[in-house]
Formats: sequence, structure tokens, C-alpha cells
Amino acid sequence: MTRHLKYIMSETSDVSKKYYVYVLYSLQDDGFYIGFTSNLKSRLTQHANGEVLSTKFRTPFKLIHYEYFINEKDAKAREEFLKSGFGRRQLKEIIKITLDSLKV
Repeated sequence: MTRHLKYIMSETSDVSKKYYVYVLYSLQDDGFYIGFTSNLKSRLTQHANGEVLSTKFRTPFKLIHYEYFINEKDAKAREEFLKSGFGRRQLKEIIKITLDSLKV
């Protein structure tokens, strides 16, 4: 049994590839931006510097949520879900206290 578990862990524990789904909150228009990246720090810098066309005129932003994945397809599927109507409603419910604190 232990040998089997070690095999499973070695097959699923490749964390060298990292994918993130993240949610930014625009302090300018109180809206969300939901994105996907393999380098969260770099992507956030791009948003902050106005280098992302879709968020350039909505700054400043605050990172309010992110999720980490080891599989790119899983991350992209989660991004797509969060962008859907049901996904956005679920997201708002999950981070309700955070959102309330931002709208003080």
C-alpha cells in the first residue's frame, strides 16, 4: 500500500509548472477582472503598470483572490467558470467579507 501511495504522489506532485487564476478588484469602478497566468507576480506588475489593454483604464486594482493549479487545463477551465454568471455569483459569495470590507 505504501509503495502505491508513493507512486501516486510522485505522479501528481510536479509543482514545477504553476498556473494561477486570479481576481482583481478595481478601486475605480468596483468591478472585477478575472485572469489566468503562469507568472502571477509578473502579471500583477503588468496590470499595475497599465500594460494590459483590458485593465489599463480601470486602475488601481487590488488582488482579492487567487487559486493555484498544477494543470493548465484545470486553471483555464476554472477561469472560464468564474467568468460565467454562476461562477461570478459563487465567487461573490465566497469572498463576501472581503468585498464588504472594500466597499466601506
